[in-house]
Amino acid sequence: MRKSIHTPEYRKLVRLLVEARKRAGITQAALARKLGRPQSFVAKVEGCERRLDVMEFLHVARHLKADPCALLRRVSTARSKP
Repeated sequence: MRKSIHTPEYRKLVRLLVEARKRAGITQAALARKLGRPQSFVAKVEGCERRLDVMEFLHVARHLKADPCALLRRVSTARSKP
């Protein structure tokens, strides 16, 4: 099994988070400040260099005012390649 950071599903989740951040009008730096992390943290997540754990995902979604359940539904219903 591939590491989850390299799966189509994880990449889809990251794309959805980037879209949510941009829709919210929040920069990577602003999101990082809200999370109490350096801007490089957000850049690495968005570049699929770093994997979010469940709690980090929930914090990011909350700061973007995005519904984490809706995001996960969109990932789980997307057709993915093996």
